[in-house]
Amino acid sequence: MATPPQAFPGYSRTITPQMDSLSSKPDQSAMSPAPPTISSGAPRFPPPISQQDQIPSPSIKLPTMLSPANGVKTGSSVPHMSTPPGPPVFASPVRPAAVPFRTSPATPQPVAFSSASSLPTSSPPYFSNGSVELQQQLPSAIEEPVPDGKSPCVLFSAHKVLKHKKQANVPSLGFGVLVSPGRDTSPGPQVIQRDPHRCHDCGAYSNLYSNILIGSGQWQCVICGNLNGSEGEYIALSKEELRNFPELSSPLVDFIQTGNKRPSFVPVTDSRTSAPVVLVIDECLDEQHLQYLQSSLHAFVDLLPLTTRIGIILYGRAVSVYDFSEESIASAEVIPGGASPTQEALKALIYGTGIYLSPMHASKEVAHLIFSSLRPYKLNVPEASRDRCLGTAVEVALAIIQGPSADFSRGVVKRPGVNSRIIVCAGGPNTYGPGSVPHSDTHPNYPHKEKTAIKWMEHLGRESHQQNTVVDILCAGTCPVRVPVLQPLAKASGGAFVLHDDFGEAFGMNLQRASARAAGSHGLLEIRCSDDILVNQVVGPGEEAHIENHETFKNDLSLCIRMLSVEETQCFSISMENRHDIKSDFVFFQFAIQYSNVYQADITRVITIRLPTVDSVPEYLQSVEDEVAAVLIAKRTLLGAKSHSDAIDMRTTLDERVKDIALKFGSQVPKSKLRRFPKEISLLPEFLFHLRRGPLLGNIVGHEDERSALRNLFLNASFDLSLRMVAPRCLMHREGGTFEELPAYDLVMQSDTAVVLDHGTDVFIWLGAELAADEGRSAAALAACRTLAEELTELRFPAPRILAFKEGSSQARYFVSRLIPAHKDPPYEQEARFPQLRTLTTEQRTKLKSSFIHFDDPSFCEWIRSLKVVPPEPI
Repeated sequence: MATPPQAFPGYSRTITPQMDSLSSKPDQSAMSPAPPTISSGAPRFPPPISQQDQIPSPSIKLPTMLSPANGVKTGSSVPHMSTPPGPPVFASPVRPAAVPFRTSPATPQPVAFSSASSLPTSSPPYFSNGSVELQQQLPSAIEEPVPDGKSPCVLFSAHKVLKHKKQANVPSLGFGVLVSPGRDTSPGPQVIQRDPHRCHDCGAYSNLYSNILIGSGQWQCVICGNLNGSEGEYIALSKEELRNFPELSSPLVDFIQTGNKRPSFVPVTDSRTSAPVVLVIDECLDEQHLQYLQSSLHAFVDLLPLTTRIGIILYGRAVSVYDFSEESIASAEVIPGGASPTQEALKALIYGTGIYLSPMHASKEVAHLIFSSLRPYKLNVPEASRDRCLGTAVEVALAIIQGPSADFSRGVVKRPGVNSRIIVCAGGPNTYGPGSVPHSDTHPNYPHKEKTAIKWMEHLGRESHQQNTVVDILCAGTCPVRVPVLQPLAKASGGAFVLHDDFGEAFGMNLQRASARAAGSHGLLEIRCSDDILVNQVVGPGEEAHIENHETFKNDLSLCIRMLSVEETQCFSISMENRHDIKSDFVFFQFAIQYSNVYQADITRVITIRLPTVDSVPEYLQSVEDEVAAVLIAKRTLLGAKSHSDAIDMRTTLDERVKDIALKFGSQVPKSKLRRFPKEISLLPEFLFHLRRGPLLGNIVGHEDERSALRNLFLNASFDLSLRMVAPRCLMHREGGTFEELPAYDLVMQSDTAVVLDHGTDVFIWLGAELAADEGRSAAALAACRTLAEELTELRFPAPRILAFKEGSSQARYFVSRLIPAHKDPPYEQEARFPQLRTLTTEQRTKLKSSFIHFDDPSFCEWIRSLKVVPPEPI
């Protein structure tokens, strides 16, 4: 007799203010490795939604609570990467409904460096020998066991490593790590103001797992086993003395070299408050879009630090560079946009009498005057056919930032000490001048012109990066912007590319966050592993570094990646595999990030992690982190989704992956040919189901521009944002201002409740019809939901749009389409996910069924059974 199919167990969590949200299941995740490759992606954004039926949204205030910031940029010709973020923190109490909300994006305040240790010292770790041979050779070495290192900047897909190569190198699950080089940590890392000790053979850094000879001060490298001297620094009378060295007591340390190389000197001026910000603004906008843009620009300059130097450039068929020396009128120099500006034209501009970069304290009123003087496009020409010389405008902006320091006669550019930033506000494609494409993609020569434009934009982006200038491109409106052409400019410069519905609230917030986010420069990521481990793929915002660009040692086999910039909002996804069967009890991983921070100090961040090895497959699966594994698999999958047809193929790939995991790691169902999915990683297939039907691979977003931008954003995004883009987080409002976390199934749509759905780039607030009919309760619930949405996203970049609507409205379909349909599942399966259903009366169940918007999509259980896989047993 056939065993009835088992449902996935339900889960729920109650969340109150000032309580960290927890992941639904610890120690679960898996990732899929692939052959070594290097690649990069391009972001995509959600489709515009009409304002009809949308609940009017008071402007949103960003609370000042600290949210998980995980992001790093990486530089390598390797595939894209992702950053591990922590769970959101609910820090502020729910506000009463009467409190209005305003847009005031939170700007993180940097903290000056301190040489004092920020890590607790009450329980110092021990030191251990990396190999049995060393223990026998060096009797004076410290041999006590060391706890396995952990760091918020590094998230592995599993906390253990399988010893047997055949079992470990199953591509469908795989093994890997998410590295966030620029992520802030709390408490902060140990700060060391001296040069690190490095292995003379492989270049690895001394760390808490290094075996130390306290008599001679020699230490053994955990990567290659070489014995190194410490110039007598590690000579000690006891192991307690060695614990005073931060690198020997903490898995994460920062070595700092200040500008003038004096150990006691640490500059505290944040370069973000003085580096130039040049706004490059599309002047071919219709009146409605221009009004929104003007409001966002006025708010932007009001929030800029008074020491920030600002420049304003408009582009259409020509480039207008505004002069801040005129205090009562908006005055600009005009440069033709049909070709790159000549050296003579740039010299005349830069050496002339105009002031094109001016500190805010002297130019705020002039900036407001310039924005107020902008006028809508007057000609009767379709949006997509208007001439826009975006490429020429960015070239002029670069020249202004360089100023007289550039030697135009020889083309030599002096590099500034800090990152400057160009922010492009675009409402359409680049259709005029260098890097342009024809107005219509039906042009007979469009493919060739597009290919030429992409190469030119990428070259301009590299030139910007060489000049320490980041180019962010913020697009808005309904006109296609030709993402494949503009994306390379932002990516090659280390900047971001973001699409918006309009130039309103979300655009204004991202404008402010783009200018305020910390950006380190000259970044280099070095990855070193035990000989047993091979890095076979890296995904993230970087390029493979040439050997002459980094310090070399005799046998340095590290993988080096040049990071285009170092920011909290980015990270690397690194896939690994076993070279051969592992005989040792531990494997070691070391990540070294070298960069210059916003304080102009040279930082070397060293993170060393040790993982135990195991023979048991169930023991390994129990150590898998479902969420990390899902993000790693998603990034590798999205790497192959270059177009809509590719995305369809990737859905099939995900199906095959789930079947293979069940085949290799699952159990046989008695008296059946079916395989049961392993219960240790029961959440993984649900994450992958969300991925295949969500905006990244599904049909939720309509235009290819949006899909392209969203996917490229995902490939470089931090872990927390990546996870939310894969699988939405569903929170139901309860009486008393608390929220209960529930699975993102359509069973949450109960007419007497309010629900918040966080899908990364979008946050939806859904009010049930019964609740909406009660004005007092609905207003309180809506205010609480908005407060929660703000806290979840206050430091997120790009800032998501936050939409609120009622049950039965036209916009409800956007909310429902992101939930897994479960209304067709048998009652026992529904109750397995939602035990609350057992308490509902017949009348309440009838109301619940009537609230469903029916789609033809299969439910999760229908999908997994169609793969001939049985869901895992309830845990």
